[in-house]
Amino acid sequence: MRKIFIFSFLLLCINISFASPQDDLIAKGNSFYQSGNFAQAAELYQQVVTAGYESPVLYYNLGNSYYRLGKIGYAILNYERAQKLAPGDEDIAHNLALANSRIVDKIDNIPPFFLFKWWESLLAFFTISGWTYTAYLFYILVLLSIGLFFFTKSPFRQKLSLYSAAGFILLLIITSTLLAIRMNRELNYKNGVVIEQAVTVKLSPDDKSTDAFVLHEGIKVRLEDKVNDWVRIRLKDGKIGWLPEKDLRTI
Repeated sequence: MRKIFIFSFLLLCINISFASPQDDLIAKGNSFYQSGNFAQAAELYQQVVTAGYESPVLYYNLGNSYYRLGKIGYAILNYERAQKLAPGDEDIAHNLALANSRIVDKIDNIPPFFLFKWWESLLAFFTISGWTYTAYLFYILVLLSIGLFFFTKSPFRQKLSLYSAAGFILLLIITSTLLAIRMNRELNYKNGVVIEQAVTVKLSPDDKSTDAFVLHEGIKVRLEDKVNDWVRIRLKDGKIGWLPEKDLRTI
């Protein structure tokens, strides 16, 4: 019995030693959320994000907290960030669609050609990490297939290994291409979400510039350029304009 107690105590010490402050904040945030204190939960989750930690679950919980508080812009922002890390998660997609249904601005999007839609779905199937791991997997399978060719003496197995190597090389090229395209998009294409209830988009990066149109919180925009504290945005329907950087957040 004494040995069991000592072992349990050691395990407890190990768990305590490896527990991070972020884990403690997340646990407290979960407790506040379950008790209905969404403001306090959002504050604690946001502290973890500010500290540099990110995960789909963290952004998902933070989005849920903001949604409960009626802050649709912040909710959509965090759902988008969660979906960026876990593109295939159905719960994230459902809550994001629910939040988007409450957006004031209804912007018509030109329906993409079905091949382009299929291509975009394929790119979004994995994150950059997912495509990287997939490429590594096919690379290892290529090496194993080549190794089998040299180490086996059976003509049938040699032929099988050659065909397998050719197939894995093709898949490696495809996944590497998708990885390169996804990385290029991450580096060169940025999206953001308007967080203010209503903002006036300008024709140029100047407060005295002519008003272009008005946007409301939660709308997703493409970030194309930046001049001082102004960001040029593009909507799905092609409209462009300038917004103060403080009025939106990058996904």
